[in-house]
Amino acid sequence: MSELHTHQLLSDASGTETIEPEETIISDETPHEIAEKSFADYNVREDIVDSLADAGITHPFPIQAMTLPVALAGHDIIGQAKTGTGKTLGFGIPALQRVVGQDDPGYAKLAVPGAPQALVIVPTRELAVQVANDLQTASRKRNARIATIYGGRAYEPQVEALQQGVEVVVGTPGRLIDLYKQKHLSLKNVKIVVLDEADEMLDLGFLPDVETLIAATPAVRQTLLFSATMPGPVIAMARRYMTQPTHIRAADPEDEGLTKRDIRQLIYRAHSMDKTEVVARILQARGRGRTIIFTKTKRTAAKVAEELVDRGFAAAAIHGDLGQGAREQALRAFRNNKVDVLVATDVAARGIDVEDVTHVINYQCVEDEKIYLHRVGRTGRAGNKGTAVTFVDWDDVPRWALINKALGLNVPEPVETYSSSPHLYTDLDIPEGTKGRLPRDKRTLAGVDAEVLEDLGETGKKNSRGGRDSGRPRERDGRGRGKADGGKGGRREGGRSGDAAARPGERRRRTSNPDAAPAAEAAPPAAAAEQPSRARRTRTRTRRRNGEVVAGADKGTQPGTSEG
Repeated sequence: MSELHTHQLLSDASGTETIEPEETIISDETPHEIAEKSFADYNVREDIVDSLADAGITHPFPIQAMTLPVALAGHDIIGQAKTGTGKTLGFGIPALQRVVGQDDPGYAKLAVPGAPQALVIVPTRELAVQVANDLQTASRKRNARIATIYGGRAYEPQVEALQQGVEVVVGTPGRLIDLYKQKHLSLKNVKIVVLDEADEMLDLGFLPDVETLIAATPAVRQTLLFSATMPGPVIAMARRYMTQPTHIRAADPEDEGLTKRDIRQLIYRAHSMDKTEVVARILQARGRGRTIIFTKTKRTAAKVAEELVDRGFAAAAIHGDLGQGAREQALRAFRNNKVDVLVATDVAARGIDVEDVTHVINYQCVEDEKIYLHRVGRTGRAGNKGTAVTFVDWDDVPRWALINKALGLNVPEPVETYSSSPHLYTDLDIPEGTKGRLPRDKRTLAGVDAEVLEDLGETGKKNSRGGRDSGRPRERDGRGRGKADGGKGGRREGGRSGDAAARPGERRRRTSNPDAAPAAEAAPPAAAAEQPSRARRTRTRTRRRNGEVVAGADKGTQPGTSEG
């Protein structure tokens, strides 16, 4: 049984916004009764129902069953549900149903025909792709065009899609703001605005951009806000831009914890030098399917992925130092079962919706309980079972104690665990005798390189696995060398340019002792013949600067004088 709350946003005496319920409505439908209903029972358009049926989606999840009647009636909604419960179709179906397609009556009467009528704002690129894919699935037989707008890709295809006309736009705040300010994105037709993962947008500092976008839409519109948690700034934004929102919270009475009961959680105190060995054994557990390993830093993600590949596992990394093409290549390889291990930073924590992820591994202790919830929520999705393993370093035990208390996990002291610990094998059903390398006869997946690396015309970096400057064309200076080689003006340290490039083996000698022998006297015999010409050039520069015109003077090479 689930709860449906109608809330009124108020302020208490301290000025902090709170949500105060006007009434509480308890749904009289049991989860079994909801499971027996189809989307057609909720007055969803027939073409949307057929599109979902073609994808094998026939019955709504509880959050969808509770959201659809309210959203289809045009009311504003604040939705709260645990990650992995199916919120996307909860707001996606109302958005698709409300827009006017090209062949629908009234299309020509729109304020700007072809401008988007539904705006879905998400915090990350990966989540934008996932949401857009779900909406594409639900609209295959619906004459609604969907555009995905996010950074890291070329502007031109996105601008072209908007010019050709779209009904629904799914995007991240930064790129949406750019296209709006450049007059490529018109928001005059928008009838419904969806904010997905609003608390994550707050954490990433996107709320000002979000408010700019909402303020540019018509005053009369429907607003749906979905968030796992409700921080004060999110509530304040809801108060400003929503009208008498209905607060929907889908909760299973038998699942009182903050994390889903379908997820088995194991917490180990592990040594940093042994973690990769422990992971290699976990990845050989019986029944292990797709697995996501989360790390704190980009460098750790790249290192762990590389080590696992060396051990024979089909692994790929996804982190911020990769170009968008490489990130999408890794995600496609993961979804298409060409790799079954994805090593990711938190950029992927809210952007991967793969139903059969069986294991999530937190390679390092998380920063707080919110990050923990979203990471482990990548498994146990859509009613499946999952396992979450978290490694806690010795220094992180106090922090873990706070997270454990906040989540009520009852594991304040993680058990000390090594790759040889017997309980590791029994906890995760790892076959006896398993070593830290995958046997060759089990290396059956093609790997990430089997997936096509698309040329996205990326902005700011090339489509490669290297750093930011990998493959970037260099700006040329007047001497024919790239400025990236030697700082400003292309000049190398020491004041020489063309002749220094011609003699790569030559090194300039430095000294802080003014009485030391000049460089010409200390030069090796092989370079002695070159010293006079360098000295003459140096003296010429000195004379020009000091206004001297005496030819053949030796003061440019005397001890204690400047060489220019």
